[in-house]
Formats: sequence, structure tokens, C-alpha cells
Amino acid sequence: MVTLVGKQWKKDEILRRVGHLHQIAGVRLLELQDGIERGVRIADVRTGSGLRFQVSIDRGMDISLAEYKGVSLAWRSAAGDVHPAFYDPEGIEWLRSFPGGLMTTCGMSQAGAPCTDEGKKLGLHGRVSNIPAHEFGSSDEWQENECTIRVTGAVRESTIFGENLLLRRQIECKLGSSIVSVTDRVKNEAFKESPLMMLYHMNLGWPLVDEESKLLLNARRSDARDDVAGEGIENARAFSSPVKGYREQVYFHELQSDGKGFSAALLFNQRLALAFFVRFRQKELTRFTEWKMMGEGTYVVGLEPANCLTRGRSEERKNGTLEFLKPGEEREFYLQFGILECPDSINHFIQMNGLS
Repeated sequence: MVTLVGKQWKKDEILRRVGHLHQIAGVRLLELQDGIERGVRIADVRTGSGLRFQVSIDRGMDISLAEYKGVSLAWRSAAGDVHPAFYDPEGIEWLRSFPGGLMTTCGMSQAGAPCTDEGKKLGLHGRVSNIPAHEFGSSDEWQENECTIRVTGAVRESTIFGENLLLRRQIECKLGSSIVSVTDRVKNEAFKESPLMMLYHMNLGWPLVDEESKLLLNARRSDARDDVAGEGIENARAFSSPVKGYREQVYFHELQSDGKGFSAALLFNQRLALAFFVRFRQKELTRFTEWKMMGEGTYVVGLEPANCLTRGRSEERKNGTLEFLKPGEEREFYLQFGILECPDSINHFIQMNGLS
């Protein structure tokens, strides 16, 4: 059964009432036309629950614009959905084409701070978010009285004499639901071992983020990245209105998992009675970073499940925590995010995941 407009429906009851499923939900393909966004293909997805999000096909199948019943969920930078032709991999120049958005993927062979690893210069957060996808597909598929909306695509990061990593991404949501799942399968198609660094940079913005918001976690410990963050660690999960001259604060939270092997984080806006959650399988995504940026214009909270920290590949190698894929080996990453607005649903999620 599908829940729409406060009532449960069978498949035939819905289809008898609409000219096409796109009347209430589905995927439409668009292409941006202005400025440095020109040529970027977009999959515009509506679930029928009030959740709408856009997948940037030419930007690693990342999720940019997102809203729920007209309320914006994601922080967006002034850059917009920059076409990959304008990507600059040097140092921190990745920031010039960083759109923000609900989910920006960092990786696949490098994520985090710029560094030099075994003589190779690596820029901020790697290349995957600036690589166009191929083999894109979309569908809405009924199975009895349940409909799944799906988009898929493949992204390859490769270089001669180096890595050849293929990411196959599947984004799914149910008709009438405000929950989205992302399944990534990364395969090493080279004939030598390759570093593997994956970080999901989820960027929440106003009005979801404001002084009424708080971040709930089940953390056994939390560490500050540097002295600036250390000064604010007691209030790491509380937020303020925009602050002039604010310096970013980054925290590494060691999360506990539930009985099914999942970790979770929830950002709750008490005034809006609205919560955003992310759940992820801890077996592959062992780390979690919080990016707290309360600046004017750059007013954002980043929730970042990952298999690494954000100090860069050279530090991961030095610490013995750098992960690798052998030739032909494949690794799957799974995460789920969604919106909760019913107090009972929010409290149930908090209790089930042991959040505080």
C-alpha cells in the first residue's frame, strides 16, 4: 500500500485517479542552461510525499537541490551546479566548483585535505564529484501495491599508469515516502591495488539549520580536529544564528552501531518540528565527521559518513588506516537518509538508534 495525502492506496486506486504517475511523483530529465552550470544534466525526483531532490548526473550522480514540502533542506554555495569542465584539481581549488547540495561525494582514491602521498600531489576531496556519469537510467517499478522510484549511473575515476575505479550508484525511494537509499558499488578494474577513500558530504542549510536546531548522535567519543574546534567542543552539536568572521569547526565522532550494524545521526529543528536523519552501514563507513560552519553566507552543518577522516590520504597511510581495493575487488557502501516530521516518528527514531 502507498500512503499519499494522509491515506493508504492500492496501485489501481492511484492509477485510476491520474493521467500519468508523473502527476504525483517520478523522475524528469532536465539540462541546466545558464552560466557555468550550462550543460549539466539533472534528474529531478519527486516521491509524492513532498520530498523533491535533484541528482546531478554530470557531477558524479550527487544530490544538489533538495526540499520537503517547500522547505529547503540543503545549503547551496554561490557556485551552483558547476559543469565539470571548470573543475580545478589543485590544492583547495575544489571549493570553486563545490555546489554544496544535499550530498557531495568525495573520493574515490582521495578524500579530505590536500596532500602529497608517495610523491603524488592530491587536491581537496578528490575527483569523483566532478566526473560525469554514464549508463544513466531511471524507472518507476510497481510490485503489487508498492512502487519504487530509481535512478542509476556509473562513474569512472581512472588514469593511465594509475587507478581505474568504477562506481555504480543506485538511488531509490518508495512512492509516498520521504526516505531515500543510496547504494554504491566501487570496483577496482585496474591490475594493481588502489587506495579507496569514500566520504559522503551531506550539507544541511537554513531553515533546517538555525539556532533552534541540534544534532543527536550515539557517540562513544568526540574529538576536535584542531584548537579552533577544541574551544567549541562542548557546544559541538548545538548551533547559533550566523556569526561574522566565524572559523569552521570540525569534529570526529566515534559512533556506536545498533544491533543491525547501522550508525545514525539526526539533525532536529524544534521550531519547525522537522528532523533530517542519515543511517549508514558501519562495516564499510567506519568514520563520521561533523562540519560546523556558522558563518555569514556559509551557514551549514555537514554530516559526513566515511571510511576515512578528512586529513587526506597521506595521513591515512601514515596512520595505517588507508583502505585498499585489490585488482577485481568490489566494495559496497550503503546509506539512507530521510525526513521525519511526526513527533512520534522522531522520538521512535531517537530511541531505536540510542541518540542523545
